Amino acid sequence: MLNKLQLFRIYIQRFPIFPKILWKFVRSLELFSELHDYLVIYQILFTMYQPDDTDYEILRLLQRNGELTNKEIAFATHKSVATIHERVKRLKEEKYIKRTVAILDRKKINKNLIAFSHVLLSDHAFETLNTFETEVSKFPEVMECFQMTGTFDFILRIASTDMDSYHEFYRHKLAKLPNIATVQSFFVLSETKSETAYPL
Repeated sequence: MLNKLQLFRIYIQRFPIFPKILWKFVRSLELFSELHDYLVIYQILFTMYQPDDTDYEILRLLQRNGELTNKEIAFATHKSVATIHERVKRLKEEKYIKRTVAILDRKKINKNLIAFSHVLLSDHAFETLNTFETEVSKFPEVMECFQMTGTFDFILRIASTDMDSYHEFYRHKLAKLPNIATVQSFFVLSETKSETAYPL
């Protein structure tokens, strides 16, 4: 036999709505007599959100086409438009959906050269690593920056127009950053696969 807290947890997972609204509703009903129960409910509402199968299906659809309307998603998932509206809003609130963007064809905007630059720093103190990450993130040419294990400290994905523009970026921006010991760059010859949707 499920107790009230277990039933409430199941309800939240199946019908996610705004936590602040539901919290007020729960308090007004006075279903839970003990303070401990209210603390558990608060934790469920504000810190323990877990997407269910429908949420993951919504994420799969939006990863493929971020322009889908709630009506189109509702039709694909066999849910009501209102349900989809609340679920998408909750997924955004919980940062499962960070933002919605347009993916451009880089060749049509003349970003023909992609480089993966491996960077080794001369010092690995916290301040050194933090300074590098802060400064390199300011460069619009750097599309991604990853701190890595292994021989090098960071890998950068850099988009340039051509080799001359990469050389300008390297000499006048990247190479001027402090504590850089080595930069080893590899240039893309062809692109076999470029995917933005994570498998779910």
